[in-house]
Amino acid sequence: MNIKLKIPTEEDKEGLKALCNAVDRRYLSDRLPYPYTDEDADWWIRMTAEKEGKSGIWRVIYVDGRLAGNISIEQKSDVYRKDAEIGYCLLTEYWSRGIATEAAKRICRIAFAELDIIRITGLYYETNTGSRRVLEKAGFSYEGTMKNAVVKDSKVYNLCVMGLLKETL
Repeated sequence: MNIKLKIPTEEDKEGLKALCNAVDRRYLSDRLPYPYTDEDADWWIRMTAEKEGKSGIWRVIYVDGRLAGNISIEQKSDVYRKDAEIGYCLLTEYWSRGIATEAAKRICRIAFAELDIIRITGLYYETNTGSRRVLEKAGFSYEGTMKNAVVKDSKVYNLCVMGLLKETL
């Protein structure tokens, strides 16, 4: 299995649209539009090009030549400016194969090298054990649970916080 992280470009647009329209959304932020349109893909590709290496790191995940997911680390601001948040999604058919874990390890190394940060925060809904495992295997440590912190599709979830410190890499 060949896993490649790539800075998104116009050539990824169709794959990105297919990904964002097919991905399991149960645990994703509502800021990801649905349906995901040409305009959404154009905006995202432009935004990532403008902010890459300045306030975040964005990658599409290719597995054996097919766009299978995306992953990002976005730096926070104000008093949280030395922290960044990791986010990712992967098509269901690629789950439980170590792909998200490998992508997380790689992008964290890139983020610590290129961004002025000292930690990366990973958040997951308490019921999303797959995401918890990705973060654990990527070296993140559990830091706590925020009770009833997320409302998604009329359901209330606890939000778990994990952290990865630059000094631990």
